[in-house]
Amino acid sequence: MNDHAIPSDEQLVAYLDDQLDTEQRSRIDAAIAEDSLLNLRLQWLARSSLPFKDAYDEVGRQAPTERLQSMLDTLPSPERPAMNRRWFLAAAAALVVSSVVADRLFLGWQQHLQKNNWRALVADYMALYVAQTLDHLPSDEAAQRAQLRTIDARLGLNLVPAKLTLPRPQFKRAQILEYDGVPIAQMIWLDPAHGPLALCITRANSGRRQFAHERRRGLNVVYWADLEHAWMLIGHNPAAELEDMARLLRSRFSA
Repeated sequence: MNDHAIPSDEQLVAYLDDQLDTEQRSRIDAAIAEDSLLNLRLQWLARSSLPFKDAYDEVGRQAPTERLQSMLDTLPSPERPAMNRRWFLAAAAALVVSSVVADRLFLGWQQHLQKNNWRALVADYMALYVAQTLDHLPSDEAAQRAQLRTIDARLGLNLVPAKLTLPRPQFKRAQILEYDGVPIAQMIWLDPAHGPLALCITRANSGRRQFAHERRRGLNVVYWADLEHAWMLIGHNPAAELEDMARLLRSRFSA
């Protein structure tokens, strides 16, 4: 890897497994520091809570175990690798459908996060908010711009306070939340009539989706998606009013 090459997944895995020399590790450290998307990719590769075990258990059940064992039996004893679970699953995955399984794991996890679970997590978080949570926060545009720059770096959004102005709610804060290494941006307002209101965003690759409604934890939700991000607006506002604000915000971000 030269100084300017983007590290491959194989190199990132070797980095996580501490199998690189000092110079290679230093190059990847520098690349991660400069590239927030690469850092996110490293976090995904490092995640231990994805259902790899269940997926590879299924691969193991489908694997040609007798053929694998017969191949091992032909090797001289000193050269025969230990038939432990880690080695066997790796061999089985390579002989069966490792690339398909990896793709399905990644896409399945993304779809689960994007379609359902991330909105549930946001709703759980928002259910704890009351007006007093926000009313003491200063309305300092310089601080808000700094908060929005942090979100831009993680999610690739062009955010400025002017795009977040709403007719009645007052913009209070922007921050990054994280679920299992995946960033979720939260912009939050205080509506004098209905209390806390939040726009939350995460990355998505499931295609465009028009406005849809749901209720979670006693809160109304309007959610939609573009080619790169999933969005949700959540609060105690009536559903129709919430959608009007969502349309306004979407028009500004797509302009």
